[in-house]
Amino acid sequence: MQPVDLAVIAVYLLCSAWLGLKLSGRQRDVKDYFVGSGRLPWWAVCLSVVATETSALTVISVPGVAYLGDVTFLQVAVGYLVGRVVVAFVLLPRYHRGEMTTAYTYLGRRFGRGMQGTAAVTFLFTRLLADGVRLFAAAIPMRIVLAHYGVDLSYFAIIGLLAAVTVLYTLIGGIRAVVWVDVAQMGLYAVGGVIALAVIVTSLDVNFLAVAADAGKTRFLDFTSNPVSAPYATVTAVLGGALLSTASHGADQIIVQRLLGCRTLRDAQKAVIGSGVVVFFQFALFLTVGLALFSHFDGASVDRLGLTGPDEVFPAFIVEGMPAGLSGLLLAGIMASAMSTLSSSLSALSSSTMADLYARFTRRPLTDVQGLRLGRLFTLGWGLVFVGAAAMFTGTDNPVVELGLSVASLTYGGLLGSFFLGLWVRRARQTDALVAFCAAVATMAWLFLFERELVGFTWYTAIGVSIVLGLGSLLSLRHRDAAAETGTDGDGTGGARPPEGALEGGEERA
Repeated sequence: MQPVDLAVIAVYLLCSAWLGLKLSGRQRDVKDYFVGSGRLPWWAVCLSVVATETSALTVISVPGVAYLGDVTFLQVAVGYLVGRVVVAFVLLPRYHRGEMTTAYTYLGRRFGRGMQGTAAVTFLFTRLLADGVRLFAAAIPMRIVLAHYGVDLSYFAIIGLLAAVTVLYTLIGGIRAVVWVDVAQMGLYAVGGVIALAVIVTSLDVNFLAVAADAGKTRFLDFTSNPVSAPYATVTAVLGGALLSTASHGADQIIVQRLLGCRTLRDAQKAVIGSGVVVFFQFALFLTVGLALFSHFDGASVDRLGLTGPDEVFPAFIVEGMPAGLSGLLLAGIMASAMSTLSSSLSALSSSTMADLYARFTRRPLTDVQGLRLGRLFTLGWGLVFVGAAAMFTGTDNPVVELGLSVASLTYGGLLGSFFLGLWVRRARQTDALVAFCAAVATMAWLFLFERELVGFTWYTAIGVSIVLGLGSLLSLRHRDAAAETGTDGDGTGGARPPEGALEGGEERA
């Protein structure tokens, strides 16, 4: 690295803060702060969704996947697109119809505040742990690159620097600042990926795609592997990716919050489906970078390169193979992917804390000014907590990091299953949903901790959904038995469907 690279990084950090504050506008109330008063353009939300789900791990790890294996990982992106179509036409209409500010408000109206609070707490815990690890992961290549230049910063210092800039524009600008900075950050790391690919290709005297094909690395579909244990077998990857995307984009507040900020339901549907198309090409770009690196390093093993894992292949090229200035640009791109995820988490955690938890424990009405001040306090508090959570992983080894990154997928099935239970099983009550949800989360935790080799991780969401729907439906049968004895439908309606408002837009059910 050269001094110009450090200058590029410094300029990026300053511009991120300035852009977020400049484009955020004036915040008037909580709805404006958390969902932009429903005035965000769909294309900006689309790119913000992509930036949010793209962590530093994606940028540095996906090239390593292709370098060591092939491009079957791209099948998961096909499933992602299918899942987003389900979100667009099954879940989003419910959210927009009720003018909700969080995904879990629906569960509160359908089942009761107990289920809403449980889902919110689960989201807070899993998002904190998973994105705390992602923030730490962004510090890894940064520290490697800075050490190469002779700058010895601790992980904690790097984490604190990233968090400080991100908290600044998120705290003041709210969701508008988050979305517009996400758009810029996505453009930065995507351009960085294209530039890296161009630099590699121009340095080669062979056709890297032909070399990759000869090595069997261009395989896209996999119909031969065991679909139960192999995560990238075609059926497993597409189905698992579809369910994972349905859960992450339909039951996770970090994504739903953006979709609720669109002007109309149709705009939200275009944003979520469009994000699936963008993600497919984004994965294809970084997988192609991995194939090009395979030729650049002559197919050398990770050990021969003096690296400890595939995640270091791309950062190693950034340090050794990129011209002055471009190394700083690529490192800024990695920082951008981390900051976009962190800012999104801060805004989502704050909105969920306020709407799903604070509102439950206090009935005191707040003025617009008081609500806005409280929302910003929650944002600042979660920013401090994130720094502590990320710092906890600075002394851990890879298995613990992988555990942290997998927490979200372990709970997605339970959350998505609870939404489907509310939509499809009309007799299901709050107790049924709570028991089924807890059983799903406990089962998935046991499966991951003690039987990790039994099934591929892409099945986790499907298993969780099946447990909630199966057990919840079974428990709801007792209400039918009670209805048979009293001559009603178990809820006093005499067999009629509960009022529409009780399910989607009215008061919560006890």
